[in-house]
Amino acid sequence: MKPRQPDRVELAPSLEISRVVTGLWQVADMERNGRVLDPDLAAEHMLAYARAGFDSFDMADHYGSAEIITGRLLARADTATRPVAFTKWCPAPEAMTRAVVRAGVEERRERLGVQSIDLLQFHWWTFEHLAYIDAFKELTALRNEGVIRYIGVTNVDTDHLRLLVKHGFPIISNQVSFSLLDRRAAEDMSAFCLQSGVRLLAYGTLQGGFLTDRWVGAPEPTTIPDWSKSKYKRFIDEAGGWDALQGILAACREIATKHGVSVANVASRWVLEQPAVATIIVGARLGESEHRDDNLALFSFALDAEDHARIDAALARTKRIPGDCGDEYRRPPFLTASGDLSHHLSGIPKYFEASPVPGRPGRQRVDTGSVWEGICGYSRAVRTGNRILVSGTTATHGSGEVICPGDPAGQTVYILDKIAASLSALGGSLDDVVRTRVYLQNADHWELVSRVHGRRFGEARPANTLLEISRLIGDYLVEIETEALVE
Repeated sequence: MKPRQPDRVELAPSLEISRVVTGLWQVADMERNGRVLDPDLAAEHMLAYARAGFDSFDMADHYGSAEIITGRLLARADTATRPVAFTKWCPAPEAMTRAVVRAGVEERRERLGVQSIDLLQFHWWTFEHLAYIDAFKELTALRNEGVIRYIGVTNVDTDHLRLLVKHGFPIISNQVSFSLLDRRAAEDMSAFCLQSGVRLLAYGTLQGGFLTDRWVGAPEPTTIPDWSKSKYKRFIDEAGGWDALQGILAACREIATKHGVSVANVASRWVLEQPAVATIIVGARLGESEHRDDNLALFSFALDAEDHARIDAALARTKRIPGDCGDEYRRPPFLTASGDLSHHLSGIPKYFEASPVPGRPGRQRVDTGSVWEGICGYSRAVRTGNRILVSGTTATHGSGEVICPGDPAGQTVYILDKIAASLSALGGSLDDVVRTRVYLQNADHWELVSRVHGRRFGEARPANTLLEISRLIGDYLVEIETEALVE
């Protein structure tokens, strides 16, 4: 028999949610031609989900009027039965001052009509804009004040999630793409989450509806009807194409027939059974396409060893989606609904600014404002011709805060962000680096540091020297200098 209610999980103390969260990103698609949904009518459709046990909803600042609609729903519920509302704040990178962060969060709070946001999830477009550290400081302060109950992140890769957690920011979740086609989150991301207690909120589990009965044996579409399918068709192409998808669908159909469920149930169940996953997020087109009964069937069975073997055989014929979680928003192959985002990323303001060197025509430098640059007579980075040299860089944020004290891997991640910001100000990037020198306080840290180095420079493959130094100045475990040639 189908259960009457979906399974539930405690995401954090006093924050219990459905293991299927209803995603509201389709609101933006439904409103993209100037249409605005009736918030009261849309809230009625959400109420039907809540009554069926799907009382947890996910949205964002850019999902059309989703927050306003949810606010109407929350206003109708009493405290004991109030649905849970997650939202996201996705600001354009700029200085994350106290005023900027509080204004962004306050807008979310007002649209939802709540005193405290259940889960505020933060998305940052590029980590070479180092203000993400300042944003998390302010978000943590708002959490301590009760404006936010819990902080999550979206589309953060493993290295940066580890940095944020190790630096002490109270992050409870990371919302990432996770499906039979996109299994990146099952690798280092899951290992770290299981170690640290961070839970994964998985979206894209049905690949925009492509992992459903409708597409079993169907011909490859020549036109894509909506943003969601446009995005996930790119994932399908990257994972091996339509034939690879059909192999997965055929395996899921056999398993679905065996258990008396749908293909979507099988695809979703596989993700739900991943140990780091707290919940899956399934999109809904309010008032148009609702799958509550089918989603309930997800909790009527479990995959057995035979099922997993059949799925594994199909997955063996696919290709791995490149990179880590969230990389599709920051680097090629840009697997997004909009496609190539390089134009968007190139328009983001630089964290550092370049200035001409007096008396040296054609030479530029980057200064960070550190008092030591003037006292000691050096620049953070210098460009002459097509050559950029970046000074020895430590995990120092702002006027002297050490990022990830005691954690060499976290310090390396931040250092390379800082180097990337310096190169960017002078017209270069990490891909242009031809030489790195890494100085360690303790040679035993070589592998932790080198693996981060490898993830950032795996394609550029610069010449490299790694040394143990008897003592680095300050409480630093790592220092790195680079040289780049911009061609």
